[in-house]
Amino acid sequence: QIECAAMIASDWSCRVAELFQEYDVLALPSAQMWPFSADVDWPKAIGEREMDTYHRWMEVVVPATLAGLPVATVPAGFGGNDLPMGLQLMCSRGNDSLALELCAGYHSHIDWPNERPPE
Repeated sequence: QIECAAMIASDWSCRVAELFQEYDVLALPSAQMWPFSADVDWPKAIGEREMDTYHRWMEVVVPATLAGLPVATVPAGFGGNDLPMGLQLMCSRGNDSLALELCAGYHSHIDWPNERPPE
């Protein structure tokens, strides 16, 4: 099983490297759904798909982790419950500086803390 998992991770890393031959950055939401009440252990379903563990609702962060990519997250907006969502910016392996530069540039244009200060 370990060898099989290593092969899957290796195949994924190779595919991601191909993507970065065409794109400088990949952008994905930081979770598959808007934040939920702190009174809820985890969402039990997203649409028709059941979530069998706490981690299942945030699987969208796994691809970057499996490929060993640098990722930085910036604020993206607020949902109907007035809670925030993030946008993860993934860069090619070893390109951590680009991820940080993107976040700094985003912050300088958006200035999120002054636009939407915490209560």
